[in-house]
Amino acid sequence: MEYIDLKECILADNAGVADQVRELARSKGFFLWNIMSSPGAGKTTFILSAIERLSKEFKIGVIEGDIESTVDAEKMQRCGVPTVQLRTGGDCHLDAPMIMKALERLPLEELDIVIIENIGNLVCPAEFDLGADLPSMLLSVPEGDDKALKYPLMFSVCKALVVTKIDCAQLFDFNFEALALNTRRLNPDLKIFKVSAKEGIGMDEFCQYLSNEVKEKIKRG
Repeated sequence: MEYIDLKECILADNAGVADQVRELARSKGFFLWNIMSSPGAGKTTFILSAIERLSKEFKIGVIEGDIESTVDAEKMQRCGVPTVQLRTGGDCHLDAPMIMKALERLPLEELDIVIIENIGNLVCPAEFDLGADLPSMLLSVPEGDDKALKYPLMFSVCKALVVTKIDCAQLFDFNFEALALNTRRLNPDLKIFKVSAKEGIGMDEFCQYLSNEVKEKIKRG
C-alpha cells in the first residue's frame, strides 16, 4: 500500500513559499508582522491603535484575512493605509501562497511594515509559516489564562504574546503569573505584553518594541 501524508506535503510546499516571502521582504526592505488570535480577541482594534502610533515613524500596509466580508479591511482603508483583503471562502487560516499573492498587490517599495491580520483561530494558523519577521498572537483576558496548555503550538511558534483587554482584568479570574509560567515552559524567549488597545494602556511599550525590531532588521540589511 502506498501512503501519502497530505498534511506533510501541504506544509512542505507552504514552507518553500514562506522562504520566498522572506527573501522578498529582505530584498524590498519591509518588515512582515503576522498577528494571530481567537475570534474576538481584539486584533482589529489593536492593529488600528498600533497604526496610529507607528505611522508617525513608518509607512504601513495591511493584509486582511477573513473567511467572508471586507469589514476589517474597510476600517484599515479608512486609516489611509494600503490594504489587501484575502477572503478564503472557508479556509480557517492564511498560508504563504496567499500572502505572496497579496504582497504582489501592495506598493512594497513604499512600505516599511506590512501587517497580516490572520483569521481568528488558535489551531491552523500556527501550523503555517507565512515568512513573517514577527509571528505574534493576541490573547484576551476574557479567554482565560490556560490557553497555553490547550493550544501549545501557537504559543511555541510566536515571538511575542500580547494580552489584550487588561482593562477588564478585575471582572475575570485571570492569573498573569500562571500564564507567564505556562508560556515560558513552551517558549522561554517569548516576549509578553499587557495592553488595552481601547484605553491605550501598554500600547506605547509594545510599539516601541516593534519599532526596535523593525530598525534592527533594517540595520542587518
